[in-house]
This record gives sequence, structure tokens and C-alpha cells, in this order.
Amino acid sequence: MSLRTKKIIVGFFATLLTLVFTIAALIYAITFHPKPIQAAAVTCPADTPTLTAGQSVKVLNYNVQYFAGKDYVFYYDVADEAGPDTRPSPEAISKTFDDIAALIRQENPDVLLLQEVHEGAKATDYENQTERLLSLIGDQYPCYSEAFYWQAKFVPHPSIMGSVGMKLVTLSKYKLQSAQRYQLTKMDSDPVTKAFNLKRAILTTEMPVQGGEPLIAMNTHLDAFSQGMDTMDRQVAEVATLLEATQQPWFIGGDFNLLPPDQYTALPDHQQIWYNPETEIAPLVRQYPSIPSMANVSGSDRERWFTHYPNDPLVKGPDRTIDYIFYDSRLTLEDSSVIQDEAITLSDHLPVTAVFTLPEAN
Repeated sequence: MSLRTKKIIVGFFATLLTLVFTIAALIYAITFHPKPIQAAAVTCPADTPTLTAGQSVKVLNYNVQYFAGKDYVFYYDVADEAGPDTRPSPEAISKTFDDIAALIRQENPDVLLLQEVHEGAKATDYENQTERLLSLIGDQYPCYSEAFYWQAKFVPHPSIMGSVGMKLVTLSKYKLQSAQRYQLTKMDSDPVTKAFNLKRAILTTEMPVQGGEPLIAMNTHLDAFSQGMDTMDRQVAEVATLLEATQQPWFIGGDFNLLPPDQYTALPDHQQIWYNPETEIAPLVRQYPSIPSMANVSGSDRERWFTHYPNDPLVKGPDRTIDYIFYDSRLTLEDSSVIQDEAITLSDHLPVTAVFTLPEAN
């Protein structure tokens, strides 16, 4: 081989290596890389009232589906990403904001745990949806914290081709003292896909309690579309580990994307593909009380406790439970419900509510 040929080959590989490193650096620069545990910002005026030991606290847990409403079949809603819709219209978003704000005012919870709230996403016109919601209900909820679990300046997916931004948001009528974001196991895939993919998390917020221990409010949204992997087992185990390590009274709400035991066989065949026959949520429901309870979801009125109405056009109404609030035994459950009729057109999920009584003063 001549010296000239060797120089050409070396030059080619040097150029190729430079290109690979450039692309890798670009992907890193436009995607989201949270730490395993990191502080989350809290907005809370100094004069916000503080919880008091022994008082009741109403919690509303809700996947708001980025305020899109229920008139769409998004590309990810059916198998093979064959759904026709890639975004909601601005008009649908505006109507859904108004309707969800009205629902929140009607239910009047003390703490709101929201999932799938957008910020900076092309599909919802780059809007900060927390700010828009606060413009409608902020007079009641002065305190909030939030944590991204999907963020990228550009996602080269045919149905996205632009920026994404999705958050957990916790809002409160009462003082929030601090907040942290805990990274959950990421779905296994090649490095490029993993960089652009969702990075599921738990958002914890500490609420001081006059005369008692602080109350820890947790908010999460576990993975979906992970059949054939151990992602859900690992995420549930991480949730359980955090709950076991929490010394203060706590509750956690979210979209867990997991069926309760024995609900799998009740689904139509084409919907079973989204779940495993042996539900990964079993360790949590065995160890902690929940809303809906396992008695609720297996009883004669189990339909009242369905929390999910898929956008799949073959599904004609709510038909499964995948959203829950788990809670510490030191909290006393006074009331609970799934809001169905009033919320049936607002999201593919239905709000779960719980009223707890805090422990009495020490």
C-alpha cells in the first residue's frame, strides 16, 4: 500500500470519527440528562398557610394528557403507531383547559398531582401549560413544584419532528417546603433512542405540618410500551424503596400504567398487548393501601373505579384501572372516588381523589 493511499485511509477514518463525535455531542446537547436525585424548584409565597396536625387533606391525582381533550387518536394510541393524529388543535386545548379548571374548582382539592403537563413542546405550541393553568386557578393554588420527564429540543420521530417537554406538576393550597426529583430506571434501548426517550421520575414535595411531622406528597408517571422488558418491575421496586425509606407520613399518586391483579383477562385481546399477564404492580398493592383499593377493583361495582378510557376507537368507554394513590398507614382515609361522568371528555385518564386525615399533634 502506498503512502498516499495510507494517508487517504487515515484521513477518511479521522473524518468519520470526527463526524461520529460531532453527532454524539449534538444529540447530548439537545436532550435531557437529569441526575439520579436532584432538587426541584418550589414556588410558594411566604404567607401561604401551613397544614395543621389532625386536619383533613383532599388530594386529586390526574393525568391531564397535555390538555388535549378526548377527540383524538394519537399516533401512539394504537398498535404500530398507526393513529392518525399528531397534535390537538389550539381550540381543543383552550376548551380543555377551561373545563379542567372548572372541574378542579368544583372538586376543590388541597393538593393536585398532575402528569403529562407540557412545556416547550411543538405539539402544544411551545406553551408552558403550568403557567396557563395557574392563570385559571392560581388564586387557589399559590404553591407548586414541577419536574420534567421528557425534554428535547428536537426529536427526529416522523410524528414529532420538533421539540418535546413533559412534566410532573404538584400544586398546593398549603405551604411546600422543598422538592426533589428521583430518576427511575430508563427503558432499555440503543444509546440514541435512550437519549431521545422519556426519562420517568418521581417528584417528591415536603409539606410542613404545624404540630406534627411533615407530609410528603409524591407524584409519578411510570413507563408504558415496555412489554418484554423488566423496566416496570424495576420502576415499581424503585418506588417501593423510596416509600420504605420515607420516615414521614406520605402519599404517592400517579399514572402507574399497570393493571391491578386479575384485570388483564377482562381486556379485549388487542388491548392486552400493552400489559403483562402478571401485573408488575403486585408488590405495591400487597404492601400498601391504595385508591382504588383491591376490593374496589374486584367488587361488583368495579366499573366505578376504572381510571382509563383509551383513545383507541375500538374502546367505547373506561375499561381499566391504571391510576392510583398509595398512602402511608399513618394517614386515615376518609373518602375516595374516581371522577368519571364529569371528566369523560377531558382526557384519556380520569381523576382519582382521596381525603385523608393527618395524624394528630405529637
